[in-house]
Amino acid sequence: MNDLKKLTLAALLGGGVSAGIVKIFEKPASITRVETTNGNIAKPAIYTKDADGNLIPIDFTITSEKVTKAVVFIKSTSMSSATRGSREMDMFEQFFGDEFGGGRRKNQPSVGTGSGVIIDSKGHIVTNNHVINGADVVEVGLTDGRTFKAKVIGTDPNTDLAVIKIEASDLPFLKFVNSDQVKVGEWVLAVGNPFNLNSTVTAGIVSAKARNINIVRENFAIESFIQTDAAINPGNSGGALVNLNGDLIGINTAIASPTGAYSGYGFAVPSNIVTKIVEDLLEHGIVQRGFLGVQLQNVDGNVANDRDLKVTAGALISKINENSAAQKAGIQEDDVIVEVDGKKTNSVSEVQEMIGRKRPGDEVKVKVNRKGTEKELKVVLRNQSGGTDKVTKPSGKDVANLLGAKFEDIDASTARKLGIAGGVRVAELGNGKLSRNTNMREGCIITKVDRKPIKNVAELQKILENAQDGVMIEGVYEDMPGTFFYAFGL
Repeated sequence: MNDLKKLTLAALLGGGVSAGIVKIFEKPASITRVETTNGNIAKPAIYTKDADGNLIPIDFTITSEKVTKAVVFIKSTSMSSATRGSREMDMFEQFFGDEFGGGRRKNQPSVGTGSGVIIDSKGHIVTNNHVINGADVVEVGLTDGRTFKAKVIGTDPNTDLAVIKIEASDLPFLKFVNSDQVKVGEWVLAVGNPFNLNSTVTAGIVSAKARNINIVRENFAIESFIQTDAAINPGNSGGALVNLNGDLIGINTAIASPTGAYSGYGFAVPSNIVTKIVEDLLEHGIVQRGFLGVQLQNVDGNVANDRDLKVTAGALISKINENSAAQKAGIQEDDVIVEVDGKKTNSVSEVQEMIGRKRPGDEVKVKVNRKGTEKELKVVLRNQSGGTDKVTKPSGKDVANLLGAKFEDIDASTARKLGIAGGVRVAELGNGKLSRNTNMREGCIITKVDRKPIKNVAELQKILENAQDGVMIEGVYEDMPGTFFYAFGL
């Protein structure tokens, strides 16, 4: 064999040949055999300590086999259009026919994918809210090849979590572990379905805790993520972050990336938050959230100098709401929260995480640093309305809660100025269907619902009580000409 032939063969095999695996002979010019071994060549070479201090090999294989069986593939299908034209006009065409779509084209379904974690043998699954939000059909695929249509039990946009259920039994599931005990530097595995690659396992360490990356765009968002360098990509959302025992320490939710793909940092909702949200959704259908009633700011050296504080870490109370839990407990502005229920809190996200695990009526011990003196105060948390009672899930008949808005009748002079018979002003927009599914602004004066004129809040309530699937709202603004149209599904 000449030198050129030798070089060509070596290049085809990847640039080199391992001795003892493939043998190349001068005569004849062919591969005579491939040698194999019955042994497992890869042996654990890294060790760690268990809870008793014993050395154990780091081996991901057993954990991977356990966890992948309990992580599912989720496909969410929405019938609303994602092509040209406004989202509202797409909804008009979907619900009310081609006359509102201008004969553009029929809506095409939009499909998104993600992951979920089975949390009990009865088929309850936790995932991210953004995985199933707005979906008309949610389908779950198991690792054994079975598929199920899922029912949405409840969602919490503030933590980007959701619970769904499939009709199946005797399913493998993961157990939650106390995420407070998770340590930076600890080995973890991320399991999910990135880029539609089912049952993908990646390994890394916990690289930080209590991270806030401002990705949850809600009024009462709680971000206190576990940060990991285990590779997480689109499709991993809702999947499992587990320790080496295969216990659930978090739900993978987001990545920090300039490209939209993995570049070193992934973020998971800690299991202690997940546990609380899941319990609330299963028991009440809605999250029971306790509030301090304060505005918080992170403390560092610069803030400490500007505000003449005696500490350089913690959560500064910059504002206290009237009649709030904090005010009634004696907390003051410029106090710095340094501990909640005996756990040190060095940042706003840590305080939010601790309070986010509590419910209205719960008593918490809050330690503050006030001008260099530490004081421990007992605070009874309140609900969003200022009471201590558990809140109930809003019914479909509760218009204000369903739409996430406050409404008020307009006066006669405003109606005359706008040339309308009457209407209902959107006085305030909160978290609800109007803010999530339309681009309506506060101040919109609703004049028609499903083409029926309305003059006051009572008429709005009555029409929406009888609405079935799609709702179309017509309205005007005092500061903008023209009629505006908004549509959403019930």
